[in-house]
Amino acid sequence: MDLRLVCPRVTQETLARECAELGVEPGDTLMVHASLRAVGEVLGGPDALIEAILAAVGPDGTMMMYIGSPSPLDDTGRGIYSAADEAFIAEHCPPFDPYRTRANREFGALAEFFRGHPRVRCSANAGMRMAAVGARADLLTRDHAASYGMGAGSPLERLCQAGGKLLLLGSDPDNTTLLHYAEAVAPIEGKRVARVRVPVLADGARVWLDVEEFDSANGIKDWPERFFADIVERFVAAGHARSGPIGAAHSHLIPAQALVDYAVPIMVTTAAKRAGMS
Repeated sequence: MDLRLVCPRVTQETLARECAELGVEPGDTLMVHASLRAVGEVLGGPDALIEAILAAVGPDGTMMMYIGSPSPLDDTGRGIYSAADEAFIAEHCPPFDPYRTRANREFGALAEFFRGHPRVRCSANAGMRMAAVGARADLLTRDHAASYGMGAGSPLERLCQAGGKLLLLGSDPDNTTLLHYAEAVAPIEGKRVARVRVPVLADGARVWLDVEEFDSANGIKDWPERFFADIVERFVAAGHARSGPIGAAHSHLIPAQALVDYAVPIMVTTAAKRAGMS
């Protein structure tokens, strides 16, 4: 029996070249969603994928990821825990730390690898925490408000203002975080709001902060199933994105503001139709 291992043939240089072929340019500001499984085995692992993207945007560019926080840091008050559990959390849960708190495990392994990058900047909103590396990292992540952290003044808005792009590497388009910004700015009445409590440090002591946010976990309205995926797929099919392989992942490069501009009227129309059906 031959027990020899097979070395991965996808390298950091390969991935950086494929990013460039897709249209990533030096100086770009990229928000990245990636499935490591879809990309496939890379020589050097997830760190090599991160460095490949940073190489593609160059020293004047920036990479950003949504990293959030693990439950229950942003989940107390949502009704997903029993009263007894919430009381236990209130007594024992450690406070949120923008740099030391782990990334939300549901966002995939790359988010945690990115959080640990030596040059990372992290925003201070526990549930909507963004991490960025590069020339605009501080601009994107600073002064991230505790409430309504995906709307006006958020890293997502700043991404759009910077002419940023989304890089989707084999990721589920239904998890496209930028569309929560479109929800926040869309002129829709009666948006669903979540009210949660978050443990934070203030003057060296743990305190509980009351936070309001548009309900990104459940949608501001009762959207159709896989609504975000449908919007992204229609945008791509209309020829507004560039598509191609990065590693083994079918990937898309999407202009951020253009996607928001495309999504908002769809959201407004869909909300009106569903209100009429109720």
